[in-house]
Amino acid sequence: MDPIHRGPEEFGHDGNGFAEGAGRRRPSRDPLTPDFGQQTPQQARIVPLVAGDLLLTVNPVDGSEVEPCPPGEQPAEPVRRTPAERADRERAAAPPVPPGPPVLQLPLLQREDERERLTRLLARGRSVRLTGPAGSGRTALLNAVAADCTALAPDGVVRLNGHKRTVTDLLHGLFEAVHDAPLHRPDRELLLEKLRSTGAVVVLDDLEFGGAALDELLDATPECAFLLAATPDVAAPGPDSHLEEVFLDGLDRAASVGLMERVVERKLTEEEANWAGDLWFESEGLPLRFVQAGALLRQTDLLSTDPTAYDEYGYLENRPAGGPPAAGDIDGTAVEEVVLPSLGEGAAPAALLGSRLSEAARETLRFAFALGGEVPHQAHLPALVGDTHADAALGELAGCGLLSPAGSRYRLAAGVLAQLEAAGYGEGATDRARTVAQHYAWWAGHPSVTPARVVAEADAIVAAMAQLVPGHGAGQTSVAVLLARSASPAFAAGLHWSAWERSLRIGQEAGRIAGEVAEEAYFHHELGVLALCTGNLDRARAELETSISMRGALADKSGAVAGRRALALVEDRSGRPAAGGVMAIGEIPANPLLASPPPGLPAVMPVSMPRTYPDETVVMSPQGAPPVADDREGGRFAVLGGARRNLVAAGAGVLLAGVLGTVVTLGLTSNTDPQGDPGASTEQSVTEGGDTDEELPAEEPTDGTTPSARTSGSASASSTTPGPSGSESVPAGGSGASSPGASASETAPSSTGGSSPDKPSPTRTTPGPTKTTPPPTKTTQPPTSPPSTPTDTTEPPTPTESETTDPSVPDTSDSASGPSGATGASPSVI
Repeated sequence: MDPIHRGPEEFGHDGNGFAEGAGRRRPSRDPLTPDFGQQTPQQARIVPLVAGDLLLTVNPVDGSEVEPCPPGEQPAEPVRRTPAERADRERAAAPPVPPGPPVLQLPLLQREDERERLTRLLARGRSVRLTGPAGSGRTALLNAVAADCTALAPDGVVRLNGHKRTVTDLLHGLFEAVHDAPLHRPDRELLLEKLRSTGAVVVLDDLEFGGAALDELLDATPECAFLLAATPDVAAPGPDSHLEEVFLDGLDRAASVGLMERVVERKLTEEEANWAGDLWFESEGLPLRFVQAGALLRQTDLLSTDPTAYDEYGYLENRPAGGPPAAGDIDGTAVEEVVLPSLGEGAAPAALLGSRLSEAARETLRFAFALGGEVPHQAHLPALVGDTHADAALGELAGCGLLSPAGSRYRLAAGVLAQLEAAGYGEGATDRARTVAQHYAWWAGHPSVTPARVVAEADAIVAAMAQLVPGHGAGQTSVAVLLARSASPAFAAGLHWSAWERSLRIGQEAGRIAGEVAEEAYFHHELGVLALCTGNLDRARAELETSISMRGALADKSGAVAGRRALALVEDRSGRPAAGGVMAIGEIPANPLLASPPPGLPAVMPVSMPRTYPDETVVMSPQGAPPVADDREGGRFAVLGGARRNLVAAGAGVLLAGVLGTVVTLGLTSNTDPQGDPGASTEQSVTEGGDTDEELPAEEPTDGTTPSARTSGSASASSTTPGPSGSESVPAGGSGASSPGASASETAPSSTGGSSPDKPSPTRTTPGPTKTTPPPTKTTQPPTSPPSTPTDTTEPPTPTESETTDPSVPDTSDSASGPSGATGASPSVI
């Protein structure tokens, strides 16, 4: 499809004016009022595809969506392509034939031995690595060997290009070349399964990696024989790769001169032969140098002809005015021939060759330099250069040896980029890169352009974005953002995911520099979806959380919802939550009191309970038990029941509090044994309501409750039945004031071993984890002395008889006190 002149079928309409998939004819517009007709909005290109067991919906508006593949959406089993289908695909993947005069087809000179050796090794199933310098003719030799091996393997010959490709790219490229699986990117397991049974001769040009990566490629395809072409600077294969090494040297002098004569299409003169000999010493016999030098001689012949000889055909009308003088009379002096180029110009002929080409060809070189050596497709050259016949410039450049094929497209030949930079072709490179980016942004986002065509221009598109980031000119980074936003969905739908990732990363950086937060959030979302589809869950979580936070700040509800859905799938696959997420079942949290419950159980919210002292925290035990003081470091929250691990944690805390209370109480009773002094007794005075306020500590609130409200149970001497029904939850630090109607004195001195019949029966505290505040320091006096007022001391408060008790533990005290406290009370055991 020509991006400039499009047919009606390329817009989704047939010649009769019907839209594809529509059930009615589109109403025609009134030719008298064309401005009042409704324009048909362009639909977003939404492409669903299957990646492993996930259904990926490429959405260029809000971001791609991913979900587990429904049962009815699984793709069919990949099937092998037939020989005819492989041949058609190979023809479609070949570089396009440039318009204009046909490019000269050169023979393969002085490579018969290497050709036979490579074919023989591949026929035996051996993999070979062909190493040669840039411009040594590796591509031409690979083409000849591939033609000799068409019938060696059941899956035929597969041509791949390793220029800017990773191991994963090549594995998926090999899978796609052999199997027919539209809109299906298999996961790692299925990919390796299919490649293990693939038997093909894989011809891989421009290999850019070695070592462990190359070993991975070879191990994944045990039934394939590889012919790899690389330069000497590429890393060597591993010691266990078992690759045969073949080195490619330059041509000898006779073959070099013969190659130049085929390019010039005539015999060389003696002077030209001597010049070719000097060039052979300079270039070490690289064939590319002699192809370019032959192009220089051919241009010299063209410039030496009569400029009026072909005027009637207009053949020389585009000849540049700044070229060498042509034959004829110039200032009365006869010029018979053009001087030969110098040896330096022959060794680096790009600048001289470009100066003798048409203006469209020179402008194409400038655009190629701005893109780092990548040449746009010939269909884009008229729009970029501004000349309707600029597509013919590709043929001029290819005929001069300034271009070399790279997969399905062309790029600058080896060494040409540096020569153009020295010749000043880099002036205005940034402006040209921005022009290319603007053109590709419009073209890649057009609904009529298929993802496969965008993938074919992936190298040029990514190069245009890379030249603009970081951008120093106004609007450069914004153009890069626009191009990345238009091209990245097409890369995803075209299954070229390495280009998808590169464009997303460049777009994210460009959005950050340009301050376009919404676009930056989109790129973070897409990077998270890409990482999820490739199995990198940690990176997916980080990218999606960043995108959700940015879109939440922008109030982008639809984008935030898409991000949360993808993040939920990440959590489901990883088995553990992100910060603030839901914890997986069976995972042990670092802090059980702050952990979230597993899915399906009610959430637990931290509740801060009232406390008497700053270092105390009351933890609500499950099943509605009374509050228990938690003296652990940092224990500032209460955990309500709801999850099993919270029940265990709360129970452990209650048990610990009970054990500590037991130890403290036993120590207290052993130190205050009344048997040591028969005439002494321990008592606690309770005064009238007016005196009660003076006895309470300063921090203790006076809420009007009686001391007996801290405990519950029967007033009889026997212990009460333990359980929630016989206890009453009272917050820690309750008031010790007397209840209304209470007598002036609730307790009186009692003798050891019994209680007075006219006094209230001694009661024990209710079993359970009840925390009471430490009472004031008591004084010990003889039985006949009146109750004394408690006095404050500088010593820290010690646990008293009012600690929690349990009826299952025998009473170790020989005396009992009134309701306000009982000496020797039994500790509470949970």
